[in-house]
Amino acid sequence: MTKNKQKVKKSVRNRFKVTKSGKVLRLRAFSGHLKRRKSKKQLRRLKKSTEVTGKMAIKIKKALGK
Repeated sequence: MTKNKQKVKKSVRNRFKVTKSGKVLRLRAFSGHLKRRKSKKQLRRLKKSTEVTGKMAIKIKKALGK
């Protein structure tokens, strides 16, 4: 018998990226709107992606089928 393939969660696929080394990256929150009152330093920091660690990273990889 063949095993069923797990489908990729599309919402997770759009929000997270797994690098070749296996790190899970996400974008930062609070960067969508109201940018005028945020400092330039804060806006630069919000552009960068951050790494997800721990159990959450394992769950995300599982939802992506990795």
